[in-house]
Amino acid sequence: MSAADAANALRVSRATLYAYVSRGYIRSQSVPGSSRERGYSRDDIDRLRRRTEERRDPDRAAAHALQWGMPILESSITLIDGNRLFYRGHDAATLARTRSVAEIASLIWTGRFDAAFATVASPAPAGERRRADLPFVARAQAALAVAAAHDPLAFDVRPQSVALCGWRILRLLARVATRAGAEAATIDQSLARAWGVGVHGVDVLRTTLILCADHELNVSSFTARSVASAGSTPYAVVIAGLAALEGTRHGGATDRVESMLASMRRRQPVHGVIGDRLRRGERIDGFGHPLYAGGDPRAAALLDLLRERYPRSAELTIILQCATAAAAAVREPPNIDFALAAVARVLRLPPGAPLMLFAIGRAVGWIGHAIEQYTNGQLIRPRAKYVGVIPPGP
Repeated sequence: MSAADAANALRVSRATLYAYVSRGYIRSQSVPGSSRERGYSRDDIDRLRRRTEERRDPDRAAAHALQWGMPILESSITLIDGNRLFYRGHDAATLARTRSVAEIASLIWTGRFDAAFATVASPAPAGERRRADLPFVARAQAALAVAAAHDPLAFDVRPQSVALCGWRILRLLARVATRAGAEAATIDQSLARAWGVGVHGVDVLRTTLILCADHELNVSSFTARSVASAGSTPYAVVIAGLAALEGTRHGGATDRVESMLASMRRRQPVHGVIGDRLRRGERIDGFGHPLYAGGDPRAAALLDLLRERYPRSAELTIILQCATAAAAAVREPPNIDFALAAVARVLRLPPGAPLMLFAIGRAVGWIGHAIEQYTNGQLIRPRAKYVGVIPPGP
């Protein structure tokens, strides 16, 4: 925002605006092409304005403190700015096209691209055959619990040690997803080999994992960070993150999108199926996101990549028709849940693959948040506003 717009939004003078900048409340940067003009962070200004308004109404502040738009923890990992997503200052969509999963894990965990932990081997998921009939999350949580019990370094929470443990965890999750298949050089190649995906598919899988790596303080990342604040191991952090991720209002929504796309594959035309669902009062899952007024950039990047890599795919044609019809009906563009289901159907991945990809990718972020929380040493312990029966006086 310009200085004039920022000052007007906050209802302060420019001098006060500059004071906020000098105190670190608002970030500013030079405007390209201008030697004197500066731009001011819209997110910081909106945050400061909300805090000012809610100071005047403490009850309202307490009621909304844990809902959309009120940051409650500091983090240097991910920035959601307008309709773009950044990992440590780098555009996530660009990283997904140009970097490896190991480099993104390194960036999120250490702040640089070249940390030397990607050669660390993962343990074989013991007892995998006995858990063959369980869904992915249950199998992954069981494998992580067993691995933690046999890892003597699990409680070493120094940043570099956690990064090494994090890479073992990522490899273990990939092996659980592929049912302990042989590992390839990279995680995306391991998944592609086990799922019979060609060379174009490897690129799509890598991009998907990277775009799922982190998304600020979503419910699973906040859960993971809370567990880390208690001093629990990285294995426990990821077990907790998985428990939150599989919920139907988080990563579990991909199951409903998969089901919706499968039904549309069987029935034509697509716009008629969308209309029938709306008439029956059924939800159109996979569209809209509270943090992106202009559309989820992760979904846009993945759908663009599918168009590029699979231009003749009949499955993709139906999916894009669905996206167009549903977006027109609900007036919201596709989100990451829709894109994950689209990837799974175009690449012909096994059932449940969208959640598997989401989990493996997001585990990178959970470990990153754990490292930050271990480092600051704070216990996350919000207070509750009591609204129950008032006990009698003495």
